[in-house]
Amino acid sequence: MAEMIRIYEENPNPKQIERVVEVLRNGGLVIYPTDTIYGLGCDITNTAALEKVAHLRGVNLDKANFSFICEDLSNLSDYVRQIDTQTFKILKRTLPGPYTFILPGNNNLPKVFKKKKTVGIRVPDNNICRALVAGLGNPIISTSIRDEDEVLEYTTDPELILEKWDHHVDIVIDGGYGDNLPSTVIDLTTPTPEVIREGKGSVDIL
Repeated sequence: MAEMIRIYEENPNPKQIERVVEVLRNGGLVIYPTDTIYGLGCDITNTAALEKVAHLRGVNLDKANFSFICEDLSNLSDYVRQIDTQTFKILKRTLPGPYTFILPGNNNLPKVFKKKKTVGIRVPDNNICRALVAGLGNPIISTSIRDEDEVLEYTTDPELILEKWDHHVDIVIDGGYGDNLPSTVIDLTTPTPEVIREGKGSVDIL
């Protein structure tokens, strides 16, 4: 059964963050708040945990399009090939924020992502998930928790999330009500930026 931990976004309690980080380090799955919808994630370096997430989402790990949640832009070069000035300006202008940017991946990507030429990068405007990444020392995977109900699409209430995911994850972080709009996905590997999905982030930034 999953453990529910209440963490306040304004000032995340370091002990609670460390508790979640410990679970992530040990290959656990965590549902956490972002600046958009709640996300399901694990440590990107733990293949067994990644397999579990892929299984829950009903996809093959090598075909899964998971995004990486990063603390800020400083560790971007760990996973992304050198980007041009225009691309960096877009990232600088919009992050932290409700965007997922598709960027060219480099050779440092974890083994299971080596075949991929691109990687989706998220730096949410949410102190909780960024504190988790800082504590862990590397990004966590981000994938959305969708509902079967097409009308709802995304559950926003942590209590209902716990009810549904209780036997599938180790921790559900209650960071208050989530949003029901996902991030805006923009491909920056093309000659001109291409909007893949319009979500919470404005596309007027391009």
